[in-house]
Amino acid sequence: MIALLCLGSFSLSAQITTPQPSPAAKAWQTVGLTEVTVEYSRPAKRDRVIFGDLVPYDKMWRTGANKNTMITVDNVLIFGKDSLEAGTYAIFTTPKNGKSWDVYFYTDTENWGTPEEWNDDNVALKTTATVSKLSSVTESFTIGIDNVKMDGAELSFTWDKVKAVVAFSVPTKEAVMADINKVMNGPSAGDYYKAADFYLSQKMELPTALEYINKALDMREDKPFWYLRRKALIQAEMGDYKNAIETAKLSLAAAKEANYEDYIKSNQESIEEWSKKVK
Repeated sequence: MIALLCLGSFSLSAQITTPQPSPAAKAWQTVGLTEVTVEYSRPAKRDRVIFGDLVPYDKMWRTGANKNTMITVDNVLIFGKDSLEAGTYAIFTTPKNGKSWDVYFYTDTENWGTPEEWNDDNVALKTTATVSKLSSVTESFTIGIDNVKMDGAELSFTWDKVKAVVAFSVPTKEAVMADINKVMNGPSAGDYYKAADFYLSQKMELPTALEYINKALDMREDKPFWYLRRKALIQAEMGDYKNAIETAKLSLAAAKEANYEDYIKSNQESIEEWSKKVK
């Protein structure tokens, strides 16, 4: 009886895992300064006629199998004169008979296959891929990011003896030039603030921290209450409670004007505490 119960329990709980006929895959590539990731499933040819039969011409295709094929980019991709903003998109295609493919980047990524109701408002970008015939068969559908250069690459779709390619560019030069100009123009107020805040958190290089927070404040006409708060804390950490109180009062007044309760309370408590330490 015990053996039968154990066998029954096993049959209810055991699960058999088998390989997926269209296994999941991921293509990842840095193009210039832009990260591009494509997640998709790879159906196999298995002696079937693919384009014009399994994948009909002039009909929208999910571009893979199973869940939507998705592309994620952390910066803009430029296709000709059109730009695809950073984000995650489903990729749908319409293969043509040996000529070209229409390629759609669709904002709704939660479909299984093509959308039941296509919404043109969800098309973030439509572009055209060029098609070439291959001499050898690609058994499993493959998406690649090929011919990578500093300022662009090619998104490719290959299956059977067909390869569709669409080129894109990335704004690498613009990003690098912006960084160069920023560095050559010197640190920003935010850079000085972050450096001062780090020194304060580590209780190190406090004179330098005070120098940096003063530079940050000099660069900001509005004198933010959180900048003033950091200056007061640095002064207090250095034992200069008299000036710390004066700075905290400025931070308190600015925090009250902004109606920021946390900084109002913190400054009030610090002023009370430091006042007891002033000789």
